[in-house]
Amino acid sequence: MEENALQFVHLNDTHVGLGAKMVPFAGFNMPVLYTNLIEEHVCVRNNVGVFDVSHMGEFLLKGEKALDLIQYVCSNDASKLTDGKVQYSCLPNATGGIVDDLLVYRVNAHEYYLVVNASNIEKDWNWISSHNTFGVEMLNRSDDYSLFAVQGPNALPVLQKLTDVNLSEMPYYTFKIGNMAGFSEVIISNTGYTGAGGFEIYVENKNALAMWNAIFKAGESVGIQPVGLGARDTLRTEMGYCLYGHDIDDATSPIEAGLGWITSFNKDFIMKDFHAAIKSAGHKKKLVGFEMIDRGIPRQHYPILNAAGEVIGEVTSGTQSPNLSKGIGMGYVKTEFSQIGSEVFIKIRDRLLKGKVVALPFLKK
Repeated sequence: MEENALQFVHLNDTHVGLGAKMVPFAGFNMPVLYTNLIEEHVCVRNNVGVFDVSHMGEFLLKGEKALDLIQYVCSNDASKLTDGKVQYSCLPNATGGIVDDLLVYRVNAHEYYLVVNASNIEKDWNWISSHNTFGVEMLNRSDDYSLFAVQGPNALPVLQKLTDVNLSEMPYYTFKIGNMAGFSEVIISNTGYTGAGGFEIYVENKNALAMWNAIFKAGESVGIQPVGLGARDTLRTEMGYCLYGHDIDDATSPIEAGLGWITSFNKDFIMKDFHAAIKSAGHKKKLVGFEMIDRGIPRQHYPILNAAGEVIGEVTSGTQSPNLSKGIGMGYVKTEFSQIGSEVFIKIRDRLLKGKVVALPFLKK
């Protein structure tokens, strides 16, 4: 395959057939919209919607020292995981930034899945491989699986029709490998990127279309809808969830990004001392959430200013919140302007529009 050639998820033709607007995203041809962004967003918040996020990457790590490798390359303490538990983490790089954020799934003491961002599959694989001095067997399963995020308050009753796994007994950030829609070895994970509740279903590509159809048949009576990446972005922004390439990247420290809670200093990991120094000395910039007081929609790279007109930071994510009916965003500002309630101004088309720093998530439960 030629360098940078557009890749296709297994159900690409299904999405085209549903009338989805397809756009290049993270190297893949992806559905950004099926009908209407607000309608899709509200469907997930209030009912149930399905995202095809099969562009995500899956690595299987196996061996007696699988945990040792994970502990060294990841910021969080994976030794706290037990079988069937999931953990949010990140891969610190050698210069104080982040290679990627990821989920760590513990199957058993010697077998783990790492789920990584689509745009970083090759980069993450090479990074982890370069530190695999532990003899861990690594398998890139990214091209073997489809991943459907079934999200919203009605996700559980819809999916329960398809499996004998008791979904209501699965706590957040746990998973089971079981039967669903007549297929075995399906990874059923109580995770998501929307804050609306729901599950993520990992299924082999050969069974993906049948699984997709089964989910929609099971949800037909409640009005289940396919949902594109546009609503995925507005949903995650309302929750203040970081997006790699926007709110975190190769140059941001997890401490500055408010990810100290996934950075464990009770074990060794790449650049541990660097991040510990930032934590103890205090960081010069901080990722904050802000909501617009004046009417306007903040977007990535828009300057953030103080009342004196001085640039104090930059927007990393921004949108018009369908649930709050106002502009919301995240961005890095100088630490002295990061207090809740601080007045900020966003430069939008040469106009300075007022906003204020607020606590995350924007959408309070």
